[in-house]
Amino acid sequence: MNLHAIRAIYVSEMARTGRTLMQSILSPVISTSLYFVVFGAALGSRIQEIDGVSYGAFIVPGLIMLSLLTQSISNASFGIYFPKFVGSIYELLSAPVSYLEIVVSYVGAAASKSIILGLIILATSALFVPLQIAHPLVMLLFLVLTAVTFSLFGFIIGIWADGFEKLQLVPLLIITPLTFLGGSFYSIDMLPPLWRTVALFNPVVYLISGFRWSFFGTAELGVGISLAMTLAFLAVCLATVAWMFRTGYRLKT
Repeated sequence: MNLHAIRAIYVSEMARTGRTLMQSILSPVISTSLYFVVFGAALGSRIQEIDGVSYGAFIVPGLIMLSLLTQSISNASFGIYFPKFVGSIYELLSAPVSYLEIVVSYVGAAASKSIILGLIILATSALFVPLQIAHPLVMLLFLVLTAVTFSLFGFIIGIWADGFEKLQLVPLLIITPLTFLGGSFYSIDMLPPLWRTVALFNPVVYLISGFRWSFFGTAELGVGISLAMTLAFLAVCLATVAWMFRTGYRLKT
């Protein structure tokens, strides 16, 4: 494996975060703080506890997941789309760098930025509500798996997109609604039986439920099911990326 090539691409992508600090870090942190002010103050005064957890603390895992999913997709999709846009992707494909090394470097950089952001949001949350993480290792596992999985998903979107507007199409019209409907700000056990059944078809429910279990030791769904669903989505994304590079889908034309 060409570690020098991986390091070069990885460092280049990470350096872009420093140039877009306001958009990459400050904007999501400010948005999360506003969620705490609006939901924590407005709804927290009416919903005291959910499953024995104060409402302010209950929404922390959902808020972190909301930022993690959107930023992972955004970072990875733009990272691979921009070389396509300016034409430098052909130099990369003709260089002595394997497809695996390209994926590892771009997805690794996007996931790293998302994990850093998730930890910053976690620290910011502690300023608003008292937090206690029951299973820190499981929390880190879900944080890393989710960042890598959705960075791969963003990588797929970046290859598929043929315009900047398409980079925002999937996150805005699909991922963000699924996250809001996936129990970020409420427990799906609060839903009527019919809508709870419908919610179980939302893959984001499993991510948030497993992540919430790592904080409080309780969740709507078993942590094993949540982990299995996350790994299944990761496997699908890996298979899709492998197919794209094997066929040259929107890479060689």
